[in-house]
Amino acid sequence: MTTYQFDAALWQWTGNGAQWVFLTLPEGVADEVEALQVGPERGFGAVKVEVTIGSTTWRTSMFPSKEHGSYILPVKASVRKEEGVEVGDRASVAITLVAA
Repeated sequence: MTTYQFDAALWQWTGNGAQWVFLTLPEGVADEVEALQVGPERGFGAVKVEVTIGSTTWRTSMFPSKEHGSYILPVKASVRKEEGVEVGDRASVAITLVAA
């Protein structure tokens, strides 16, 4: 399995009364991930990943975003609290694609 490591800033999306925090994958990483996607597309183009920020690792899905021209990855509040990162901070991230 390939693991991608990069730094990315956390940003907030607010819509429909909800507030979500995401980070955007660098273009080169997003291009590689997209090239690896074969077979039927998952809902919303979701890609399952295992993510590590600091000492916290969890599984989630990231989604393609036309607006950002990349994949966006949600970062849970519990992870942000545990790792001491907030909207606007840059985090060191490692992602590994998870077989569906």
